[in-house]
Amino acid sequence: MNVTKQFIRYVSQNIFGMLGISCYIIADTFFIAKAAGANGITVLNLALPIYNLIFAIGSMIGVGAATRFAILRAQGEERAEYYFSNAVFCVCLIGIVFILAGVFIPDKILAVMGADEEIMRLGEGYTRIFLLFTPFFMLNYIVSAFVRNDNAPSLAMVGTIAGSLSNIVLDYLFMFPAGLGLAGAALATAASPIISILICGTHFFSRKNTVRFVPRKPSFELLGQSCRLGVPAFIGEMSSGVTTTVFNYLILGLAGNIGVAAYGVVANFSLIATAIFNGVSQGSQPLVSRYYGKGDKPSTKKLLGLGVGTAFTIAVLIYGVVYLFTGQLVSLFNSEHSPVLAEYAWEGMRLYFAGFLFAGFNIVGAGFLSATEHSTSAFVTSIMRGVVAIVGFSFLLSYIWGFRGIWLSFVAAEAITAVITAWALMAQARAKRICGRENRSCDRES
Repeated sequence: MNVTKQFIRYVSQNIFGMLGISCYIIADTFFIAKAAGANGITVLNLALPIYNLIFAIGSMIGVGAATRFAILRAQGEERAEYYFSNAVFCVCLIGIVFILAGVFIPDKILAVMGADEEIMRLGEGYTRIFLLFTPFFMLNYIVSAFVRNDNAPSLAMVGTIAGSLSNIVLDYLFMFPAGLGLAGAALATAASPIISILICGTHFFSRKNTVRFVPRKPSFELLGQSCRLGVPAFIGEMSSGVTTTVFNYLILGLAGNIGVAAYGVVANFSLIATAIFNGVSQGSQPLVSRYYGKGDKPSTKKLLGLGVGTAFTIAVLIYGVVYLFTGQLVSLFNSEHSPVLAEYAWEGMRLYFAGFLFAGFNIVGAGFLSATEHSTSAFVTSIMRGVVAIVGFSFLLSYIWGFRGIWLSFVAAEAITAVITAWALMAQARAKRICGRENRSCDRES
């Protein structure tokens, strides 16, 4: 199979899988809006950064370890097999911290996120339940990443989609016929990764499996090596959490809970867009790492071009859909028909989503740098879009233009990051050309 066909196969299937992950949060929002109105959306939006942190840690360890596995296996290194078991052990240990937080301080976590007493009472049970299932959320990322890197992207897609569809069905059953409310939404969400793991896990018992679980003590050295290459995936997930936390803080001061609910509408649709671009980046990662590990530079370069072109095309299509159907999209989550919420969210959708014209390039570019072991450049571009630029612009532009400035800060942050990402990719290509002419090996961070 040629490079383009492999790219289409891996990326298309991973996009569907990533869409599945985002869909269960969208389903939560829809059903919670029906069951608890604007306050329910506010609870979910304040909890989203916690979800983002859990997903980010799982993604960083899972994608990073699987990338190391793919590169080392392509180079014939036997130690490649250690990364899977180490990743599993480490996320189980990390998950204990979140479980303890869920047992003892779920209300305090919501308070830190900006919840008032009414929102804390409504969301305490919801937050406690999903924190108790943290290890499964993280393990889902590890299992799907290794299955995908072990030449089974179709199974990874099926597992992810099955988990998400089950979440949607269970959302309805637990929240309405069973009458569990927000606690039912949390239970449905917690069941999703378990189902996905069970389906993807069948790969490890098949004849095609080359991933071995090697019982060893957890190694912080291997964890660190994995995390270095998983940083873009971490920041890619956390950027939504950082953005949501900062925006919630600023919006509460400008418009109160109804403003946060309006941002919740925009944030949930942005999760879908981000999932698609993460699908392009993480879907192409096994191929990029494989060809990079083999030293096949033409194929590696072609994969970058395919990734960037695909991301830009998707970005244009997404913005077109949002622009043409803004009112209909907002109304899906405005069950109380609030004119204030509709006005805030309508403007937010049209302004905020312009940033994805740059975000797709940034996500794919950072993923490519990580997959080719340029971890420093990947870190710089990722931390710029995920933390530095978005925080700086949100405070600056909200001070100048108020609520509208918050929406525009995402566009400004992604635009300035796109310049840095382009520079990093060109610097990498230039360094490789110089090394090639001088007939010497390239420093990975040159």
